[in-house]
This record gives sequence, C-alpha cells and structure tokens, in this order.
Amino acid sequence: MEQYTGFAGVYDEFMDNVPYDEWVDYLYGLLVRVGVSGGILCELGCGTGKITRRLKGKGYDMIGIDCSAEMLQVARGREKPGDESILYLQQDMREFELYGTVAGIVSICDSMNYILTKQDMLKVFKLVNNYLDINGVFIFDLNTVHYYKDVLSDNVICDNREDASLIWENSYDQRSRKNRYDLTLYTKEPSGMFQRCEETHFQRAYALEDVKGMLDKAGLEPLMCLRAFTDRNASEKDERVYFVAKTRKTLADVITG
Repeated sequence: MEQYTGFAGVYDEFMDNVPYDEWVDYLYGLLVRVGVSGGILCELGCGTGKITRRLKGKGYDMIGIDCSAEMLQVARGREKPGDESILYLQQDMREFELYGTVAGIVSICDSMNYILTKQDMLKVFKLVNNYLDINGVFIFDLNTVHYYKDVLSDNVICDNREDASLIWENSYDQRSRKNRYDLTLYTKEPSGMFQRCEETHFQRAYALEDVKGMLDKAGLEPLMCLRAFTDRNASEKDERVYFVAKTRKTLADVITG
C-alpha cells in the first residue's frame, strides 16, 4: 500500500503541533554555522513543503523532492506569492537526480528513517555526495533506536478532530529495528459521511556509529552529531538527533569525474 496518499490531504492538520518555525531556525543556524548562508538547497522528503517554504524565506533557492505525488500536490497548492520559484520533483530519494550540484542538502522530520536498509542508506549518501558542491553540506535528522523501542514501541495514538480522526498503531521489531505504523484515517466528506482510509508505513532505526560509518564510506565527513535542537553531542539515549556532514570532494575529483 502506498504511503502518504489519503493521509496527504490532512497531514498538516494532524501535524499542527510541530513548531516548524523553531525547527527551521535551528536548521538555518546549523547551515550558517558551517558556511551555507545562501545558494541552492535541496530538501529530501519535503512532503507538503512546510520546511521548504520557510527555507525559501531565509533566502535559499529551493528544490523539494518527495516520492508522494499527493504530498507534492498539497505543497504546490499552498504556494504563496514568491514561492513559485521552488522546484518540486517527484522522486525516490534512493534514486534522486538533480540538474547540477547544490550548496546543501537537508532532510528533516525523520524522512531518512524511511530508508529501511543500510545498502539503500549508503546509496542515498553517495547520491548526496555526488550532487553537493565542493564544500557542500548535508544536514539530516533521525529518530533513534531509543525512540522507537522505548517511546513509540507498541503504543496506540488517537487524534480526533472536527472533520477527521486518526488512529496510529505502532509495532517495533527489535531484531530488524523497524517500526511499523498502521494508520487508520476517517475524513469527513461534503455529504457529512466519513470516508475510511488505511495506510501502512515503515521506518528503521540506526545506531549512530553505523550512520557515521556510512557517511564516511560515501565520501562525506561527519562534522557533528547533535541532540536535536541543542548544541550537545548526541547519544543513543536521545530521541531525535541531527547529523551535519560535509563532502570531501575536491576540484580534482570534479574534473576527473
């Protein structure tokens, strides 16, 4: 079953507790800190464009990539004057293609946890390295093993709104480190009746040292691994972490292809 199809239209409604402005301010601070204060940014897993549009407001030229046509349709439908220059591309991040290199690539809201194997994660990292400028930067967040095992685990989350209701069932497998989300959504139709939609999502947790090793293998230098929204070094006890990495590419690498 495809992800973010029926859920796409009400995704922002159920995510209205996320402090997007604060998240983008934190991300912007990290970008500036490592020397990317302008230029072209690409966001992997951009969804409905909440982060993309805010980064555009910070002065970046934005590219948003997502595999869900429905999520991108919402993103384009919510553009405001000035947002027309954002380039949205429907692509799988495991196979994404850009027209050239960019100053930075970012991926927020645990989009990278949707990469379910180390082989695919390494593939994404290699593509990121390929499309970064010399001295380009890659910043992404991840939910940790602790978050899935000890916080979400087998919990059921229910959220009831006036025109929609969501039942979110979690099941975490410690052996595979995969978390299964079974989402049941009820949305109100113009007739007053409610339509039922079901989606199943999978995310995977990764040990922090494994991620650092994959970044290194892909040609990216891990600069920081931080507890989310802080300047503190991350640990496996944190729920969400941010990685900041830089490409090791040189001009000679670019010339030789």
